[in-house]
This record gives sequence, C-alpha cells and structure tokens, in this order.
Amino acid sequence: MLEWFDHHGHVCIVFELLGLSTYDFIKENSFLPFPMDQIRNMAYQICKSINFLHQNQLTHTDLKPENILFVHSDYVVNFNPTKKRDERYLKNSDIKIVDFGSATYNHEYHSALVSTRHYRAPEVILELGWSQPCDVWSIGCILIEYYLGLTVFQTHDSKEHLAMMERILGPLPLHMIQKTRKHKYFYHDRLDWDEHSSAGRYVKRRCKPLKEYMVSDNKDHHQLFDLIQRMLEYDPAKRITLEEAMKHPFFELLKF
Repeated sequence: MLEWFDHHGHVCIVFELLGLSTYDFIKENSFLPFPMDQIRNMAYQICKSINFLHQNQLTHTDLKPENILFVHSDYVVNFNPTKKRDERYLKNSDIKIVDFGSATYNHEYHSALVSTRHYRAPEVILELGWSQPCDVWSIGCILIEYYLGLTVFQTHDSKEHLAMMERILGPLPLHMIQKTRKHKYFYHDRLDWDEHSSAGRYVKRRCKPLKEYMVSDNKDHHQLFDLIQRMLEYDPAKRITLEEAMKHPFFELLKF
C-alpha cells in the first residue's frame, strides 16, 4: 500500500501501477495460449507467492487469470505466416497476485461458497469444507488456461461442472460422494448425469480426458501436464502442496 484516501465515504487504497491481467492479455491476443517458457516462469511465481500465503495460514480463495497481473505487459508483435495473423509476444512474464478481499485465515469463518465458478474446487462444490488445497486446484485450472488460451470448465451449473470434471479427470472418489450433503447431484453413489441430454452432449463435445489436451509430445509438455494432474487431484488431502509443486521437474529449467 503506497497511500490511502477517503473519497465521499469510500476508502481508496493506492497501489503500484501494474500491467494487464493475464486474462486481458490472452483476450487481447485473440485467446492464443502463452509460450511454454512463459507458462513455466508464471507458474513458478504463482506457486511461490501463494505458498507464502499458505505458510502464513492464509487461503486466497479467488485465484483466476483476472487476479494475476503482469508487472509490465509490454509486447512485440510477430506475424505468424502459418496462421496468417499478428501475434503478441510478451517481453517480460513477471507477475503479481492481486485481490486479497476474500483471503481467509485458518481461524476465520469459512463461507460455504468461495472461488469464481471455473476455478472452484470439488470440495467447495460439494460443501465438504475447504482450506489451502482449494487454491492449488484453482492454479491447476489457470495453468491449463494459459496452455490452451481457453478455460476448460466453461459452465454456470454445479452438476454440469462435476460432469466436466469426471469427463476430464475420471470419476469422483466414492468417499467424497458419500460424505457430501449435496445428494441432489448423485444417484446410487454416482453422478446423476444424462450423457444423452443436450447438456450431456455439450460436455462430451467440449471436454476430453486431460492428457488429450496436450498439443505436443515433448518432455516439458508431459511435465506440465503431470503437474496439472497433481493439482487437479479430487481429494484435497492427496492434492500436491505448493511446497511440493515448486520442486516438480517442470521447474528444473528455471535453475539454469
């Protein structure tokens, strides 16, 4: 915080001037994905900064590309002859996390519903209680979005959201289904979902198993998807921590 002032009863806080959000950059770049080296750099910074929160018993609870800002969003324009269009290439992929308005300490009241829909963890949807691992799930969703240029969980309905998860990540764990009070989503311990309905066809058309989203068979693509898969572990108790994520082989190249 650099400064604060009162404007007609509203407290205004002055921060440093940052660049575009990662979402706005993707949007202004025709929803093209980021290059792998920039994803690696951004992913490490996100893990490091949110791990700092987690070490201090805080959960951000609203991680999304709109809340991750570039320090400078200057870019160069390159013409892609294959796609016959201009593409923006970011000069510097250093980022900062913003919007701590919903950040919650471990000892504070935990509201039932947190996170913006597309980045919401399964334990939040099923109201099983949440803590720091829900941030890790959000980061997994963000990294896929940086890789594809598009969000995979494009929905506004909780049951459809769970159906998308099952299509991409496989069936939800039985112990989570049996523990939730959200019985309306399930029938005989399985998601109550009709694949032949219009919503079912939409999910089938739009979603596919996680590894099928890989656009290359290169080692770094495999490493990124291994990290994403560990972040998108259904069971928050088994989900990778950010302390562990920072030691993942995907980040080894940063040491050099």
